[in-house]
Amino acid sequence: MKPRPATVTPYPDGPILIRGDVELTDVDGRPIPRSRRTAALCRCGLSSIKPFCDGTHKAAGFRTGEQ
Repeated sequence: MKPRPATVTPYPDGPILIRGDVELTDVDGRPIPRSRRTAALCRCGLSSIKPFCDGTHKAAGFRTGEQ
């Protein structure tokens, strides 16, 4: 299978989307399993499935500021 280039896209008032061949690790260097080709990482700090986004930012009114 051909490697997919990595892209990182911060969405205004939402998560950071990671696409492509990227290994996510915890602070101790252990791999964090990904179940999807695109990973949405939490930016608001309120997700119950950190480091992934669960949509809590919407109800919390999380804002990233001016883009």
